[in-house]
Amino acid sequence: MKIDDWLLEILACPSCKSPLRAEPETDELACTSTACGLVYPVRDDIPVLLVDEARKP
Repeated sequence: MKIDDWLLEILACPSCKSPLRAEPETDELACTSTACGLVYPVRDDIPVLLVDEARKP
């Protein structure tokens, strides 16, 4: 997964607006909020930030 650091700094969870962290071993972005905790897929190095596409950890 190749997401630039500057882009990761501005991305936020669409559900709760918390910052996201990269999970490179699974090619996903995870919400840092413990209340939300949604995990978003990254397909072809493009984050899919749709709540319907997210999964609970």
